[in-house]
Amino acid sequence: MGLANLVPGISGGTMLLATGIYPAFISAIAELTTLRFRARSIVLLAAVAGAAVLAILLLAGPTKTLVVEQRWAMYSLFIGLTLGGVPLVWRLARPATPGLWTGAGIGLVVMLLMVAAPGGSGSGEGPDTVRLLLSGTAGAAAMILPGISGGYLLLLLGQYVPILSGIDQLKLALLSVTDGALDTAALFEALAVVIPVGIGVVLGVVGVSNLLRFALRRFEKGTLGLLLGLLVGAVLGLWPFQQGVPPEPGARIEGQVLSAEEAAALEPEEWPLELFTPSLSQALGSGGLILLGLAITVGIDRLGRVRTGDEAD
Repeated sequence: MGLANLVPGISGGTMLLATGIYPAFISAIAELTTLRFRARSIVLLAAVAGAAVLAILLLAGPTKTLVVEQRWAMYSLFIGLTLGGVPLVWRLARPATPGLWTGAGIGLVVMLLMVAAPGGSGSGEGPDTVRLLLSGTAGAAAMILPGISGGYLLLLLGQYVPILSGIDQLKLALLSVTDGALDTAALFEALAVVIPVGIGVVLGVVGVSNLLRFALRRFEKGTLGLLLGLLVGAVLGLWPFQQGVPPEPGARIEGQVLSAEEAAALEPEEWPLELFTPSLSQALGSGGLILLGLAITVGIDRLGRVRTGDEAD
């Protein structure tokens, strides 16, 4: 689940389905949030959360580097991973009803608005406390909702790279303790990112898990339709052929006009994105990576059906 939430396109909920523990995970969260403490539920949540946190700490840095330096390739892979979740949610949602299509339409409109919003699709905006809090909540929702990618929602909120940078910086600051040279400035800078995200995650897990149980009981088709619309609309913000461009002096970023010194000091992950025309090899490579991502997510779904004995479809 930690790997899934690092990579836009793969849902943490999908990974829980694939390993066959999704129902137990949701029940354990619901029990804990209603102050029912069972040893089995606590052990399950501790195992999943501990492994996810470890994966995020170890791999946030390399993932951020790949996205910044090979954006078109990574985004192509993310598109395939995202589209691969559509059959999973469709299987849960069918047969189609008017409520299903209404929910799907609402989800699609929501994704269109998110893509069109300032800072969408991973533009070079820096971290902001309120946006980080919302990002943590979005990431938590993706841990629970099959087919919805937390990493993708972070891309749309413009906080994907800043959050990965903050996590990697926290890891490096903590590792520096072993050398007896703790960088307190770097530690506090990282905590300014990680703490709001962590609070958002807690709020999201508690809220979304209980809301999901209620919505699925009362409005099953509409809820599944909403998930389907969100998933299909997710690819709208992942156009792969865009790249970071060094800003010129006088460029405006986050409402601020940059001086020559400020423009030169910006890190590559903070550069604004611009579209470019791909070469033939890039276009073919993009298509191949989309198919690869699609195959990975479909394979994960297939594994989940084999483990739960649901091979009839």
